[in-house]
Amino acid sequence: MTSAKISIVTVARNCVATIEDTILSVAGQDYPHVEHILIDGASTDGSLGIVNRHLNKFSKTVSEPDMGIYDAMNKGVRLATGDVVGFLNADDVYSDANVLGEIAAIFNDATVSACYGDLVYMDESLTRVVRYWKSRPYRDGLFEKGWMPAHPTFFVRRTVFERYGDFDLAFRLQSDFDLTMRFLSICKIQSVYLPRVLVKMRVGGATNRSVANVIKGNIEAYQICKKNGLRVTPLFIVKKILSRAPQFFSKPPNL
Repeated sequence: MTSAKISIVTVARNCVATIEDTILSVAGQDYPHVEHILIDGASTDGSLGIVNRHLNKFSKTVSEPDMGIYDAMNKGVRLATGDVVGFLNADDVYSDANVLGEIAAIFNDATVSACYGDLVYMDESLTRVVRYWKSRPYRDGLFEKGWMPAHPTFFVRRTVFERYGDFDLAFRLQSDFDLTMRFLSICKIQSVYLPRVLVKMRVGGATNRSVANVIKGNIEAYQICKKNGLRVTPLFIVKKILSRAPQFFSKPPNL
């Protein structure tokens, strides 16, 4: 069976302190059939100097102003030529060198359209786990409870984007919640949960950067549920916030 080609899209803007870790993490994967695409939002902090030192590790690079992180992700999807598309942002790394090989093996099953796994939030030095996002196999009703798969671990066949659309730019903080909901809950694509940590993510992403953004993000998530026809009440916002609480007390397996 032909091995799947995997496109990894990295979205970056002014990430000079972390982007090299991300570049080396993708380049260090044991799986050979990978294209790495960088979409940079016109960085001004020296990030592009680091990128230029590693140009041979990228299949495509773009640096230009954009309309936010999800606009940049959409650009990356449209440039992708792989059978499978995943996202690794410029402050994230894979947990080990075997991640993409394991993902490719799952997609050897032609009935599988998506897969995802677990994620750990780390401190800036990537030495201490702050939060453990343990996922689960998808079943109907989970999104109504505030669940979603960790987006940096979410790999999808490119044909799914072509058929069902990309990130909705109406949502600036939770468009990944909308996309995973549409694919899994509305469009009913077949997914596989891989029960192990795939990504180490530094704390401080756009949605979690401030209390105000947490509140705005969860209001967006409620609006997304309504947009997609899910039966939720405003109490959903509280449920979604509370659903994250166990992540601060669970301990991941040894990394």
